[in-house]
Amino acid sequence: IWWLDPELTYGNAKPFVFTQGHSVCNRSFFPCFDTPAVKCTYSATVKAPAGIQVLMSATQSTYLEEEGVYQFYMEYPVPAYLVALVAGDLIHADIGPRSRVWAEPCLLPAAISKLSGMVERWLTAAESLYGPYIWGRYDIVFLPPSFPIVAMENPCLTFIISSILESDEFLIIDVIHEVAHSWFGNAVTNATWEEMWLSEGLATYAQRRITTETYGAAFTCLETAFRLDALHRQMKLLGEDNPVSKLQVKLEPGVNPSNLMNLFTYEKGYCFVYYLSQLCGDPRHFDSFLRAYIEKYKFTSVVAQDLLDSFLNYFPELKEQCVESKAGLEFERWLNATGPPLAEPDLSQGSSLTKPVETLFKLWTTEPLDSVAAASSVDLTKWRTFQTVLFLDRLLDGSPLPHEVIKKLSECYSSQLDSMNAEIRIRWLQIVVRNDYYPDLYKVRRFLENQMSRMYTIPLYEDLCTGTLKSFALEIFYQTQNQLHPNLRKTIQQILSQGLNPLPAIDTTAVTTDTPAMVLEDKVSEATNGAISLRDVNVSA
Repeated sequence: IWWLDPELTYGNAKPFVFTQGHSVCNRSFFPCFDTPAVKCTYSATVKAPAGIQVLMSATQSTYLEEEGVYQFYMEYPVPAYLVALVAGDLIHADIGPRSRVWAEPCLLPAAISKLSGMVERWLTAAESLYGPYIWGRYDIVFLPPSFPIVAMENPCLTFIISSILESDEFLIIDVIHEVAHSWFGNAVTNATWEEMWLSEGLATYAQRRITTETYGAAFTCLETAFRLDALHRQMKLLGEDNPVSKLQVKLEPGVNPSNLMNLFTYEKGYCFVYYLSQLCGDPRHFDSFLRAYIEKYKFTSVVAQDLLDSFLNYFPELKEQCVESKAGLEFERWLNATGPPLAEPDLSQGSSLTKPVETLFKLWTTEPLDSVAAASSVDLTKWRTFQTVLFLDRLLDGSPLPHEVIKKLSECYSSQLDSMNAEIRIRWLQIVVRNDYYPDLYKVRRFLENQMSRMYTIPLYEDLCTGTLKSFALEIFYQTQNQLHPNLRKTIQQILSQGLNPLPAIDTTAVTTDTPAMVLEDKVSEATNGAISLRDVNVSA
């Protein structure tokens, strides 16, 4: 349960509270069987002060104004992690026949302009693929920057971090992914967290089928290429023998299942589902199977064998061909082998969007650097966001770059990138930091002074502290820590503490505004390897 003072909201007017149950956090919210194997309906009575709007992931709600009491009821069985509550200074607007958006008053116009009419289009596309949307309403609430992930598929009420509003293409993908969870994850759920890919891999596959139907194959292939690039980056960091790269991960006692959420859950899971669809010959045949799968198992929890047995029974000709035992592509190997996916999708339909990225990257990384004129003529403002982030991610992979290259890159693109969304800007700023490019460091400071979300602060602080700029990072943190949620503040403190002797705690209540005020615990726990997960993917649960 996250309690926010007014200063941690956009409006700075009223306190705010939200819950985040995934994966095993709702046991601190109410007594429950906190496992995805158990589903039930629920009802709730919530009392709140006047002026505070309360919402829950429920199909029915009423409000008794004179008593300040809200009543909620979820009529369909859900696992405990999908029970969610949010309360604060929230107002709404309808954006479709069965959808409305909720946000703080200052954010509502932006939310309306980005999503009006769009959600219904995505829901209709999903229904044409996977059958009726069973939850009634599909509403969205935008949460303050303290929300610890990008999005959460709470039924009837998707939670999304407000910070993503400025990045149109990421917003589209994040919402469509949560829409897909209405079928894969919410209606049919993985029975154990060791098989999280059953929700995330299938939802990612469904998300890409929806984007193909609504935005075309080229856009879907571009987004997939961007994510698979990130998967291989994570593979290099973790090593191919790392057990977390298995689809069926072994959950040791005392390990938080959320620690197992990584790109393998999403992208390796997606690749396996895509492989199954290719065995059918036509993705529409696989869509028909998934409709039957949803109809058979909705409101229950399943294991991988349920999905695979259903698949082989639905396609008896594939069962006769023993496709589950095809050498090198055995289903068992897909589930239990470490390392990258055994097969990846053909992304050639996205070449019109990915080839320009590859060409520009080669111009900047092929020695000698005598193609600057050709490279500088490329106008990144005409590119899609996913093209630009794919290009910048590849430059990040190659950092540190020769000083001449980073200098010319800044001259060509820095002013263009300044006007782009945060997903693009943070990647350019990471390039600046990893290359110790001092002329653009002031932009790093300006960015961090205006960001309060985990996804736009942690990666930069990690890069600053890995290199020679830790004192610069400390200075920015001293100035901005009071605008950060305590949980985020603690994480950044852990990052800043690596390699330092533990410092005595400072009483910040007695410190003047011109004194560096930083509280470090006596025993600073070793920071988790957040650089891998947070730099490479925006986690949508």
